[in-house]
Amino acid sequence: MSIPNFTTELFRAIGVGVALFDAKDETLIYCNPAFAKLFPEAVSGVVLTSLVEELDHTAVARALKGETLEIAVKAKRRRVTLQIDVRNARHLEQPVWVVECQNISRLRETEAMIDSYASMTERRTRELEREKVQVEKLLLNVMPRSVYAEYKSFGTVTPRLFEPVSVLMLDFVGFTEMAVASDPTETVSELNDLFTAFDRIAELHGCERIKTIGDCYMAVSGLPHSNPDHARLAARCASGFLRYLSHRNKTHRHRWQARIGIASGSVVGSVVGTQKYIYDVFGPAVNCAARLQSQSAPMEITVLETSAESFGDEFRLGNHRVENLPGFGECAITSLEAPDTGMVSVA
Repeated sequence: MSIPNFTTELFRAIGVGVALFDAKDETLIYCNPAFAKLFPEAVSGVVLTSLVEELDHTAVARALKGETLEIAVKAKRRRVTLQIDVRNARHLEQPVWVVECQNISRLRETEAMIDSYASMTERRTRELEREKVQVEKLLLNVMPRSVYAEYKSFGTVTPRLFEPVSVLMLDFVGFTEMAVASDPTETVSELNDLFTAFDRIAELHGCERIKTIGDCYMAVSGLPHSNPDHARLAARCASGFLRYLSHRNKTHRHRWQARIGIASGSVVGSVVGTQKYIYDVFGPAVNCAARLQSQSAPMEITVLETSAESFGDEFRLGNHRVENLPGFGECAITSLEAPDTGMVSVA
């Protein structure tokens, strides 16, 4: 069977391997150089299914139905992936198979590389998203949510004046001595449990924890959203702290006792620092709360006597006294008896 010169030249020119096989006995009639390069044993009369072990009669039958075959074969020292299509045709009134074959190894390698890059990018995106969530959690631990929203949107936080608010300052009695005598890991674990519980109590009473410094815990009521009942909420929060400590001391080895001071007034809140962010509040109310805390007896809450009426009938006044508060001079202070906690000081 002869092939016209034009067709022969066309077959030689294309880069895809093309071969004609007799459909009756499946023997090779003609193949172009590209096909012969893929199958060096492709000589006239060779049977199609003998060229590649994977190209059996079942595979050929699937190909004749329109399925494109992908077969991995060994070429010299490496394996390559071949894409094979088989179609029925007629030549000189005789049925023939037109077999097209091309090496798609590079294509598959490129696709695998793209998939790998896509998978890596997706994995990195998930990691960045997790890191973003962690950073957000960390920032929400050091600043109120509304302040974080402002920082996230504008990259900066404008200092704001909040008034009036109530500042709560708590400090543990004998912490330094206990920290020296105890295992550091145990001390940190205990503080973590205590401050975690305090955070929940503060949130329950509408207070915002501002920061902890060692064993000192500071929270503010009436920030960032104003609340006319800020003093009462701060006192309830402080009472909750002491009640929690009293119950906890019954079942734990360490007997924690705290001194608490509460002062009302105006404060300025802002983010401090550019490398290590921290949200802090400043103002006379902060300093006064610290002075009052230092004047408290163990398991007491102390506030200025002039603000005692802000707490209503929930607390009973007691232990009236006058103390010299640095920066504020002589101030009248008083104590309140809180349920299940003993005396609570209100200055």
